[in-house]
Amino acid sequence: MFTAFTRLSLVTRIIIAIILGVLVAVFFPNAAPYLSMLGDLFIKALKSVAPVLVFVLVLASIANFKVGSSNAYIKPIMLMYAIGMFLAALSAVIVSIFSPSTLFLNVPAQADLTPPGSLAEIMKNLLLSFVANPVTAISDANFIGILAWAVALGIAFRHAADTTKTFLTDMANAVNSVIRIVINFAPLGIFGLVAVTFADAGLSTLASYAHLLAVLIGTMFFVALVINPIMVAFVTRSNPYPLVFQCLRESGITAFFTRSSAANIPVNLDLAKRLGVPESTASVAIPLGATINMAGASVTITVLTLAAVNTLGISVDFTTMLILSVLATISACGASGVAGGSLLLIPVACGLFGISSDVAMQVVAIGMVISVLQDSTETALNSSTDVLFTAAVDRGLK
Repeated sequence: MFTAFTRLSLVTRIIIAIILGVLVAVFFPNAAPYLSMLGDLFIKALKSVAPVLVFVLVLASIANFKVGSSNAYIKPIMLMYAIGMFLAALSAVIVSIFSPSTLFLNVPAQADLTPPGSLAEIMKNLLLSFVANPVTAISDANFIGILAWAVALGIAFRHAADTTKTFLTDMANAVNSVIRIVINFAPLGIFGLVAVTFADAGLSTLASYAHLLAVLIGTMFFVALVINPIMVAFVTRSNPYPLVFQCLRESGITAFFTRSSAANIPVNLDLAKRLGVPESTASVAIPLGATINMAGASVTITVLTLAAVNTLGISVDFTTMLILSVLATISACGASGVAGGSLLLIPVACGLFGISSDVAMQVVAIGMVISVLQDSTETALNSSTDVLFTAAVDRGLK
């Protein structure tokens, strides 16, 4: 029976694990805490190998770079990332206009959370991340710093002997072998994550925020199933949905339960390889996307900010909403570099409307309550879009 299970595709095994996890949470809720170790071990393993994987792959790709290779596709991929985030924020604005949300702003502000004071501070933190110590960058999973050092060393190694370049390639292949072993344990890890999530999520608590969650998750689904396919169709000149659904199925499901774009980098790199994307392109575009491509974060920032605006009765014209979309897009790029992710960037957007930090932090606290579903869906959108746009540009330009 075990042999038959291992012969199934990874996606099929993950779906079976999800179903079993839900059943355990429903019928044996007291067992869920004991299963949490499976999910914790899986996420820890992914997060441990991801920084090393990104550093080695990018370094090897740049060192073996040849003029005219697929790295020329990086610019259009970055352009798709930027356009996708802006359209996601704009979609959130439009949905919030037609279905405005309001909040119960009586949640105590969480004093232990420290949001960035302004957009300038976010940009400063991002720039400082580029010059971080390489050892610290890897140990802290600072992917901006990791990318900077990998690119710099890769350029330097381009002038190295062929034997050195071969060693770097062999090292990248060795790390890939380790990644494949970790990914094969995904069904077991996701089984534990699902059991704990459904047993401890407190779905009754989420019911009071049903409308807000519906707007957030509905907008993210709209981006995933309408906005992204339109962009992919424009680039590939073909039916986008087979590729869209494959990325959502094989990347989005895993990201939903790990709730970490960084942890999902190995999954995306494996999927990109199977989609035919050259490693020289994927090894740069996927890690960079996990760092700055945050369409889900731009939706979260926009929706929760406008919910606060509606609650306080602040009148806003469409021009200001467009400015909010741009601000949310830029802020979302820095979401991965801030503890608390997109939620702690809400006070920056609230500042556009003169909302005090005390009130803004109450909005953040509400975001923490619904983060079980909001953050999972956001991460699934962010991570699946990374590999989707990378594969789309590769197919379109070929």
